[in-house]
Amino acid sequence: MDFHELEAFLALADTLHFARAASRVALSPSALSRLIFRLEEEAGVPLFVRDSRQVSITEDGAIFRDFAQESVFRRDDLQIKFSSKTDQPGGILRIYASVTACYSILPPFVEALSQEYPEVRLSIETGDPASAADTVREGRADLAVTALPPEGFDDLLCHSVKKTPLVFAASRSGQYGNLDLSAKTPKAYAKQLELVLSSVPLILPRTGLARQRFDHWVHQRRIGTSNRNFTPEITAETAGNEALLALARLGVGLALVPRLVLENSPFAEGLVLYPTDRDFGEYDIGFVQKISESESSRKVLLDAVESLIRRTWPND
Repeated sequence: MDFHELEAFLALADTLHFARAASRVALSPSALSRLIFRLEEEAGVPLFVRDSRQVSITEDGAIFRDFAQESVFRRDDLQIKFSSKTDQPGGILRIYASVTACYSILPPFVEALSQEYPEVRLSIETGDPASAADTVREGRADLAVTALPPEGFDDLLCHSVKKTPLVFAASRSGQYGNLDLSAKTPKAYAKQLELVLSSVPLILPRTGLARQRFDHWVHQRRIGTSNRNFTPEITAETAGNEALLALARLGVGLALVPRLVLENSPFAEGLVLYPTDRDFGEYDIGFVQKISESESSRKVLLDAVESLIRRTWPND
């Protein structure tokens, strides 16, 4: 087995979807299937269970995943050790980000990185921002873009980049494109929003900070008013802001997303936005990375990345 085969295996272990994994490693699904079959023959055990509907990793496959990750990471560390002889950070920097972050947050960082550290190569994985912090904790990424909780993360370095409010988005031409949310004062608007959200279907993220903010808001409504049975209708739950907006564009309800998703974005077309009330708070978007260990061969690279982020966004 070689590193390309290990990386292909890791892509499938991550996505559990042959088409998506194949696209990530520039193979056809059938070629990836043959590659996995060869790995299973060489390992002597099934690594995945697949049927017509789904793919799941076996217990032996999970053990093999640890081996594959360690092998790929050690290769990358070796490259960094060799490149460190030039006194310049080098090697592969793994970044996890949503599609939105790729066009709204990453460009100035990537430009600064390429100018200052041309020996660093990027490996970018896109996905649900709710999973970003865990990809860093698990070692799948060195750096990730995510929503930062007010208290930060105890086990990760946090770099705030941009704050944006949460908004509800609906199809402009659909039945929820002209809701009565015109109250002028915050208190009146909050009451108006509560009435609307008790009768309009909602499209919500399945997990993550935005969902936590929404659930907290609902809880506050229940204990702070006489309406203890206040239960908004959740018509769909999904992962990723792009999926939320796709459902909103279909006209099935109001989608809760950060406004940043719709700024300078192709996703904004055909949508109308409704503000949330101030109890939802701001959405603080930034980078997270592991606290680098003093003996880590990646310390030079990760310290350089931390410094570059602070210089790229000096006021945050």
